Amino acid sequence: MFERFHREARQTVVLAQENARRLRHGLIGTEHLLLGLLDQRGTLSARVLGGHGLDYEHAYRAVARLVPRRPGEALDAEALESIGIDLSAIREKVEAAFGPGSLDRAPTTTRRGRLSGRHIPFSPRAKKTLELALREAIALRQKAIHDGHLLLGILRDGGGLASRVIADAGIDPATLRREIVGELGQGPGRAAAS
Repeated sequence: MFERFHREARQTVVLAQENARRLRHGLIGTEHLLLGLLDQRGTLSARVLGGHGLDYEHAYRAVARLVPRRPGEALDAEALESIGIDLSAIREKVEAAFGPGSLDRAPTTTRRGRLSGRHIPFSPRAKKTLELALREAIALRQKAIHDGHLLLGILRDGGGLASRVIADAGIDPATLRREIVGELGQGPGRAAAS
């Protein structure tokens, strides 16, 4: 599927990974995809979301507030256990795979100032969002997946943290969807771009 991604859609995935590392999150979720979209000024998604008052800084603060840096930091372990989530078991599995204290390590940077480290996997919901972006491109009869299709995938799923950040910013998902579809439909060479 990634071979169908246009340059800005690929960059969204790269920036999602960097934002997950910066926030010290163990999975790339829809919220990181949203940050990746907003981290590219001048793209369709950043422009349309910005027109509704949602920019990268606002979204980053919202994500940092909604998702803790480390398990247990802002979560009630007992409440999570009541719904079948055992934080200590999760910590044990992560440390077994990545070493003791791996959840507590500060991210490192490369000489270019980028965050380094291992690949962070996508959450199931983020994977679904990427698949929905492909479906959106196909439904619009477009050959490449652009950043707007990724945003449409987020909106179509409607249940991830990205959707919550968008809703908390007071943006109507149906209105946003109409605007994105309209812009994708009139973009020059969108169907032929790759």
